[in-house]
Amino acid sequence: MVVVEPGRVLFAKNSDRDPNEAQLLDWQPHRGHAIGSRVRCTWIEIGQVAETNAVLLSRPFWMFGAEMGTNEHGVVIGNEAVFTRGPTQRIGLTGMDLLRLALERAASATEAVSVITELLELHGQGGGCGHEHRNLSYDNSYIVADPRQAYVLETDGREWAVEQVTSGARSISNGLTIASFADGRSQRVRTHFSRCRVRQAVTQAGADRAMSAHDLMTVLRGHGTGAGSSAPHYSPVTGAMAAPCMHAGGLAAASQTTASWVAELTAGGVAHWCTATAAPCTGLFKPVRVDEPLDLGPRPSDVFDGRSLWWRHEQLHRRCLTDPEHLLPLFVAERDAVESRWLATPPEPADAFTEADQLLERWTDAVWGTEIGDTRPAWARRYWRVRNRRAQLPARAFGGSERLEP
Repeated sequence: MVVVEPGRVLFAKNSDRDPNEAQLLDWQPHRGHAIGSRVRCTWIEIGQVAETNAVLLSRPFWMFGAEMGTNEHGVVIGNEAVFTRGPTQRIGLTGMDLLRLALERAASATEAVSVITELLELHGQGGGCGHEHRNLSYDNSYIVADPRQAYVLETDGREWAVEQVTSGARSISNGLTIASFADGRSQRVRTHFSRCRVRQAVTQAGADRAMSAHDLMTVLRGHGTGAGSSAPHYSPVTGAMAAPCMHAGGLAAASQTTASWVAELTAGGVAHWCTATAAPCTGLFKPVRVDEPLDLGPRPSDVFDGRSLWWRHEQLHRRCLTDPEHLLPLFVAERDAVESRWLATPPEPADAFTEADQLLERWTDAVWGTEIGDTRPAWARRYWRVRNRRAQLPARAFGGSERLEP
């Protein structure tokens, strides 16, 4: 989502990936590069530029590219998979590679759009983008913004269309939205099962009402289940993919929000807020800066590691999934109060992450100290039992009566 106002741009994104596909915050400094040097992206190598910007990326642990990120010039980009009728390229730059390369090479949103489209036309997009299903490939759409402007960029193979957002709110999801470009290009079945039309209607309505970064955080946390309900609604086919805060568990399609980002961009300065964890309904948005790297533990993988912030949070998240109606109220009021305090008077990022770690430990103890059943449908419970075993989670990270088996 993006909201463009006089003197201010708001940005927000959830990254939806496979449940065990840990996502990390990755700080990369401003660098100079030798003439003729190359850069290895996820699947291909391309020519490097003379200088690359300092960037802060939120990226899947195994990829070069990123789902969302920002750079030292206040440019911020988020991408979405889109499904088109044409064949996907067997190998090329992934959409996330293009996002990272644009942040490293552009000093404005306009320049970032040019970087993406030029690289797209030169190298094409392609290659496996899935974690569980590595052969999954797709085209991409983007929201690209800086403190003065924002664009929606949508692609189909090496072709593309761009729309400037001059004022008001704009939302994208897993489907083409620029009408003149989408006509005849959308792959109807995959677009339908992505649930993007339902989800985008929710995020567009939320962005239309949003007046602050806090409002966009609230939209990202939505389960689309109506006032008074904190529980996701699971479909047997697609799980809880019809809401902004996506939860996996479908038999045909399953995806989970694995990271979230909100930004407020102004000429006087930028502010970025990241969960650095999955499921914003259970997460805490913390302040981050491009020029202030933080030690968040070893880089996570798809196997549980208690030293990693992303996986420590999974012990809270996956317990809450079993009965969110009873477990979320144990800590969300305090979580919201902390965020409100931080939004009013932003702390130093290192201090915020330290406080957040202490809160996470206490909240995890609270939800595990409460006796509950598992209110999810049977198919969702089976889905998560498989993922928990694959991730080698310790017994405490299981809900209900499930335990880690040898």
